[in-house]
Amino acid sequence: MGNLNASIRQPAVANAFYSGNSSILRTQIQEFLESVPLTKNAVPKAIIAPHAGYAYSGPIAGFAYKPLLPAKNQITRVVLLGPAHRVYVSGLAAPSADYFATPLGDIPIDQQSIQEIIQQFAYVQTMDAAHAAEHSLEVHLPFLQEILTEFSLIPLVVGDAASLQVGAVLEALWGNKETLIVISSDLSHFHDYETANRLDLQTAKAIEQFDGDLLDHDSACGRNPIKGLLSTASKHQLKVQRADLRNSGDTAGSKDRVVGYGSWLFFED
Repeated sequence: MGNLNASIRQPAVANAFYSGNSSILRTQIQEFLESVPLTKNAVPKAIIAPHAGYAYSGPIAGFAYKPLLPAKNQITRVVLLGPAHRVYVSGLAAPSADYFATPLGDIPIDQQSIQEIIQQFAYVQTMDAAHAAEHSLEVHLPFLQEILTEFSLIPLVVGDAASLQVGAVLEALWGNKETLIVISSDLSHFHDYETANRLDLQTAKAIEQFDGDLLDHDSACGRNPIKGLLSTASKHQLKVQRADLRNSGDTAGSKDRVVGYGSWLFFED
């Protein structure tokens, strides 16, 4: 890797949320992708996808990632936002690391873009503690590595931040066809199956109407990054399409206490 002084953020949830064995991990992701029909749609500019253990949310994430395949050589920069689960974050937290590691290899971090947004926005800070044990970003990395040929990453943990703040950061990082925006979020948590279906359908409709004001604490753990995306996507007149909406009761869990998962695609054309 050239630079012996490079700092690497090691995986925190390998062997827990997904396999730490690279060949098993690769096979698992391929199975998720193969179960999704490839449509003739344009390539999404942005996606929303879930971040639970792969047994639970992997099939749903597959519906967000499969449509990116035709752009595997075109997308070279990924802006990845997810909610803070472990550490309180005011605003948005960036890492100081040069690479994020997974069992599939090391992903270079676009520190130049990170430094630019830190200088531009007072509410964006370097905070390695927010990234150390956070799974909401990490579980997306193997999917990205399996889909894209080569890319750099801008990983941001979103804490207590207004939609306009998140939206301004996304605007600054928007880029062109080379830049993909990924928003990480699960939906309702720990309701019975019927209640979850009802709540998640309300959340889906709010997302599809670009109405972030309808999202609250019960809607989605990643509501702050979602709201930021909705405000910016609306300005850019993106079209949204629901790719999948299920819960852990449909994939790998019992139906009495479920977590909701959804995948959405946002298109510029």
